[in-house]
Amino acid sequence: MIELYRSFGREMRPVDKITPGTWVELTSPTADEAKSVAKVLGIDQDDVLAAIDPEEKARVQTEDDYTLIVVDMPAREERHHEQVYNTIPLGIILTAENVVTVCSEETSVLSSFHTARIRDLSTENRLAFVYRIMLRIALRYQQVLAGIDHTRMEFEERIEKVADERDLIQLHELESTLVYFSTSLRGNASVLSRLTRYGHLNQPEDRDILDDAIVENQQAIEMAQIYREVIDGTRQLVSSIMDSRLNNVMERLTSITIVLSIPTVISGAYGMNVAGEWMPFSNAPHGFMIINIITMIACVVIAIILKNRRVL
Repeated sequence: MIELYRSFGREMRPVDKITPGTWVELTSPTADEAKSVAKVLGIDQDDVLAAIDPEEKARVQTEDDYTLIVVDMPAREERHHEQVYNTIPLGIILTAENVVTVCSEETSVLSSFHTARIRDLSTENRLAFVYRIMLRIALRYQQVLAGIDHTRMEFEERIEKVADERDLIQLHELESTLVYFSTSLRGNASVLSRLTRYGHLNQPEDRDILDDAIVENQQAIEMAQIYREVIDGTRQLVSSIMDSRLNNVMERLTSITIVLSIPTVISGAYGMNVAGEWMPFSNAPHGFMIINIITMIACVVIAIILKNRRVL
């Protein structure tokens, strides 16, 4: 899908054709769409479709007439029947007169510019517009990371009741997401660092926006690292709790086995092939009842002792 936008004052409005200062937004473009845009703007078609590859790494590639910037940004996906976050590439192509963005799916990072009212936002100021996209990506990472930490805190609040595999899978998915984020953020940091070294991409009037993007991206990296350590501690806590529960179950089963072994031993002794006169209460009128009562009393006494020692 091809969408064309251009800024008018502080508003972003759709336009009908590509003119100088137009933002060309490609979302999951077909080969024909990529070819048409590449022909109009003088771009290699392979570079237009570079960000469609989910394995594409963050990088900066300079050509004679344009610059290709590939960065990673957060995106939702489904894993193990759970809605989680992953990262997908975003391609930004900076030509002499236009900015082209290419992504495999619609994203809130770019859609936020459709209706945004941002001071000094201009698609004609191509560098500032690209840096604002980078800044918005870093802020989006922070927003998602804050949501992950909130989910982790909710998990810890109900950790005493955790007995479902879904909770453990959710914790694992949060940890996996943080691994993906950390890797992608470091790649984006490398891209931002390279942009500061390119003279034609580092205009003094736009440097403040680039610096803000670098600072926010670094903050997102630190947040991801901290949250990974916290979740690792939570996972170890869950493991300790599960081990403790297993130990408690084993102690209770052992205690129950001890209590039940008393009537087993007594009944086994009375079932032996020995003379009746040697067995207590064998000739008593109510011998069977007496033996059962003694057995029950012995079981109750042992149970009370185990209960007092907190093993039952």
